[in-house]
Amino acid sequence: MNWLHNAIAQIEADYQRSADTHLIALPLPGFAKHGIDLYLKDESTHPTGSLKHRLARSLFLYGLCNGWIHEGSTVVESSSGSTAVSEAYFARLLGLPFIAVMPRGTSCEKIAQIEFYGGRCHLVDSASAVYDEARELARNTGGHYMDQFTYAERATDWRSSNNIAQSMFSQMARERFPVPRWIVVGAGTGGTSATIGRFVRYQRHNTQLCVADPVGSVFGEYHRTGDASVTGPGSHIEGIGRPRVEPSFIRTLVDRMIEVADVDSVAAMQLLSGLLGRKVGPSTGTNLVGMLQLASEMREQGQQGSILSLLCDAGERYLGSYFDPAWVSKNIGDCSTALAQLRTQLN
Repeated sequence: MNWLHNAIAQIEADYQRSADTHLIALPLPGFAKHGIDLYLKDESTHPTGSLKHRLARSLFLYGLCNGWIHEGSTVVESSSGSTAVSEAYFARLLGLPFIAVMPRGTSCEKIAQIEFYGGRCHLVDSASAVYDEARELARNTGGHYMDQFTYAERATDWRSSNNIAQSMFSQMARERFPVPRWIVVGAGTGGTSATIGRFVRYQRHNTQLCVADPVGSVFGEYHRTGDASVTGPGSHIEGIGRPRVEPSFIRTLVDRMIEVADVDSVAAMQLLSGLLGRKVGPSTGTNLVGMLQLASEMREQGQQGSILSLLCDAGERYLGSYFDPAWVSKNIGDCSTALAQLRTQLN
């Protein structure tokens, strides 16, 4: 019991040492003059550099308080990278061994960060193989499989004052349109969309939730049909989109899905990096595509209001992939036409 109390205290102390993440107003005069304001909450400023820092903290507290994680437990996770980076951080904080099961194509920068925090990376050939491999490793080590894809939507208390949704609305309080007309997020586990969707309903805000989903993901089809058995190839945009419907993706909380082509995601990543003067990750590009489509529709319909989304992580994690022209040409395609089209939306 002493170890458990100390472990929870260490995680809570780590939380108190962290300030809230920044809200960035996007300077887009072509929309602002029509009464449409766009914002990004910058989750790249967490200690482990991404939105997944929040999830990892919640999952560790959930596992500890449920009695699943003990002194000496090996913690195992299936991840495309960012959640594993954050979980490796918290595992090191508690002195626990950590193994990340990830697709072989995960960026080398993320692998290096996991290993920096003392974690071990176990690579598999396809995204669909991570689940069974993680369970088997947890069994073989007598450890705990964290299973973010199941527990993301329930590990975070969406009614409390320390979740991302509450922070977003608090930071918007003094803006021209403080209650967003739309919030746009991607979905990997579905935990973020679940937290925000529930909070919006609980607080009775007149806000709609849109999930921008990359091509290859099954979430869009599941949202349309309700068929949880649907499978697909998965996404080429690291961190979002899945080859199967994850338990934490709650379709009834999502008002709209926007399917985003890979070239559009990468082009929007490049566009936003230029606008901000610093590199952002590809899933943030996916979010921006959704934001610009909604903003264009509002402008055409004469509607005013704000659109809020997330800057999920920094682009430095993808220097050898999404920011490498040769890699993009081989794995994504020519993004020049998509970039030109996105630029026309800003005028």
